[in-house]
Amino acid sequence: MLEDIKSNIAKLVALYEAERQRADDLAGRLSESEEKCLKYKEQITELNQQIDNLELMRAFQASGDPAESKERIAKLIREIDRCIKLLES
Repeated sequence: MLEDIKSNIAKLVALYEAERQRADDLAGRLSESEEKCLKYKEQITELNQQIDNLELMRAFQASGDPAESKERIAKLIREIDRCIKLLES
């Protein structure tokens, strides 16, 4: 009977250690995933800024049609107004 209890305790300790190791591994993977997510968010922000810059450059190009440039500027102004309204909400 005492041997059975010792055996059961040893099994429980082994299971506990295995689960603790698994939890540590998962915590490490979660940390890595969070870091990747943060980097991707930063990259998305940078790419969105590049898109905005390219759209602005294209809107002010002298070689384009003046009416087209005015429409692009109006579109950008509407987008800015929409963003301001979202920030005010």
